[in-house]
Amino acid sequence: MTSALDWQAAEATAKRITGNWDKPGEPGGAITLFDSKTLRHYATGGLANLTTSEPFSIDSVVRYASVTKHIFATLALLKSDAGLSVNDRLGQYLPQLKAPMSQVTVGQALDMTGGLPDVRETLSLLGISVYNISEAGAIMDFLAQDGALNFPAGTEISYSNTGYRLVEEILKQKGILFEDLLQKHIAQPLDIAFHAPETWFDIVANLVPGYWQDTSGWKTAVAGLHLSASGSLTGSVRSLSVWLQSLLSDTGPGAGVLKALTEQRYLHDDIPSAYGLGTTSTQIGEHTVYGHGGSHAGYKTYFLLHPELDIGVALVSNREDTTAYTHALEVMSALLAAPLPARSSALPDGLYSSVAEPYWLKVSNGTASYLGSADNLYQGADAGEAITLSAHMPMRLRWDGKAIQGEIGHAPRYFTPVEPNDCLKMVQGRWYHPESNAAFDIEGEQLKIGVGTLRACGQLTSLGAGRLLVELPDGPWKKNFCLYFQGYSVKLISNRSRVLSFRRDECRSNWQPVK
Repeated sequence: MTSALDWQAAEATAKRITGNWDKPGEPGGAITLFDSKTLRHYATGGLANLTTSEPFSIDSVVRYASVTKHIFATLALLKSDAGLSVNDRLGQYLPQLKAPMSQVTVGQALDMTGGLPDVRETLSLLGISVYNISEAGAIMDFLAQDGALNFPAGTEISYSNTGYRLVEEILKQKGILFEDLLQKHIAQPLDIAFHAPETWFDIVANLVPGYWQDTSGWKTAVAGLHLSASGSLTGSVRSLSVWLQSLLSDTGPGAGVLKALTEQRYLHDDIPSAYGLGTTSTQIGEHTVYGHGGSHAGYKTYFLLHPELDIGVALVSNREDTTAYTHALEVMSALLAAPLPARSSALPDGLYSSVAEPYWLKVSNGTASYLGSADNLYQGADAGEAITLSAHMPMRLRWDGKAIQGEIGHAPRYFTPVEPNDCLKMVQGRWYHPESNAAFDIEGEQLKIGVGTLRACGQLTSLGAGRLLVELPDGPWKKNFCLYFQGYSVKLISNRSRVLSFRRDECRSNWQPVK
């Protein structure tokens, strides 16, 4: 493949993006453009620290969040000497796990096809705030309580951080620590400041705060969940770029990495996936680019690499409102002189639900939110097909005049416009989860969960057929999930967690957790 690279257009695009952050008293970020040998261009904007007014630079240290995943997969599979194979089952190393979770393979745990419920989202559904501290040991005990999966492993793809946490636990039980691997095999050989703190509260040299904004202004972001190898890494965009250059050059610490991480992965029935091992593949015109993003409270990151053309883009930001994937695509598109697909308006705005399942879809202004996770819609094979460019939430949908049908996560889906019913009056009162001693109350048109001053209140909307949609605040975010009522029980369904079932409070004394 030959391509005339337009570095000038890419730099201008990067500067336009960072220029929008360059406003008084606002956080910002940085973007780099590079090949395997040279940092060709960079752009910065906004502040690294709103207290000191320090400008954001390419040396500002941030939390990479899930950009961590490709680095952990590299170290765990290629450098750890732990003897792990992608075909090994988690239960071989973690006997405390129950089936079917124990039967998920290491590869499925890392490529988002394992159906593993996301810990943070599951805890959130139990009423545990993003701010509440959760320790690693307690989280493992929690995961060992119930082996349920969001879906049978290998049947669809849906994002979850839990697989990386579990594979890291396998290494820990062998006496192998992520931070030690990181320093030995990457940070020290490349002379870069990568670190993998265990918690948000560990001291990291030169780490800049992350920020989110509400109606009263910018706030410092914080999160209590034990970080794990799903998203613990910290560093600057310069350090990240140096590491990515080693991947492009296929030398030193990066030798053989891209080939291993981007090897084609498959779901059942030999369905190819665009998600590899901590990496994704995306088409921009005739070009295939590889990368991954990250999102922590107040931090957003993304990188894209085109190994065949020896080019890369990296973005880091300390502001919650950064659309990192979209920005990275825009810069890479400009560099390749290859336009992105046109945005799609093929799906009418509205709220839709499946016929006999707890699934819903909200379409609004060219975005589709499936089970509470939103993505931009682009034109597919023709003007009538709407697709996403996401590897972990691929959508391919059409409107036939009465319904939206197609695929999400490579699984067939069929949605019709919501027809509300009056189930709300029949589900008033307290609902209880015996395994965790959690409960929520439905009072009128609201769901209330938590205790004392931590009690949160969410709005309920009918999805029809015994289903209610909940919108509930959680720190810088609003979480959306479905209550799927079935007699005296209700399932809580969100994009990343679909395993919790609550019971009527009056049944509590006669209902024991499953052993």
